[in-house]
Amino acid sequence: MNAVLPRRRSPAWTLANCLTYGRLVAVPVMVALLFWPESHTARWTALGVFVAAAITDYLDGYVARTYHQSSALGRMLDPIADKLLVSACLLMLTADHTIVGSNIWAAIVILCREVLVSGLREYLAELKVGVPVSKIAKWKTTVQLVALGFLVAGPAGETLLPGTEPIGLTLLWLAAALTLWTGWDYMRAGIKHVIDDPR
Repeated sequence: MNAVLPRRRSPAWTLANCLTYGRLVAVPVMVALLFWPESHTARWTALGVFVAAAITDYLDGYVARTYHQSSALGRMLDPIADKLLVSACLLMLTADHTIVGSNIWAAIVILCREVLVSGLREYLAELKVGVPVSKIAKWKTTVQLVALGFLVAGPAGETLLPGTEPIGLTLLWLAAALTLWTGWDYMRAGIKHVIDDPR
């Protein structure tokens, strides 16, 4: 009589991947909350969702490395979840006039860099060339998330910490500067493969 083997859990449902799924789900929830920018309750709830999503950005990688849960699905979805979270935040904060005037240029720089690096990574993946994440890129992500956290709090944050929005905008410009730096690093690392490709 054949022994009944226990069913193996699908690699799609590892803890690391579930954290990434949570970050994806957080995006439309946060967007919906930011449709009521004048409501302090909506602002604080959106901030809570954003902070939870930002924490999973660190946790999913930590869990994947520590418990050997790395997977092709996780490597694909993780940067997608990050870019969706940041892009949705920037668009909503611009729409509700938290980010206005010349500060919109900082948001444009960040968005353009994300598109550029995503396209470069996709092309290099066809050539089987990996582009490692640098320490500066990790700092860029951290500054970017902190800046967006201050800006999501926005007017509600001003009631507890006067200057919340100026702090957020200053950090957003710092994130934009780091974005240009890391974007150039990625281009410099990948451009030789694009030029040397005979196709």
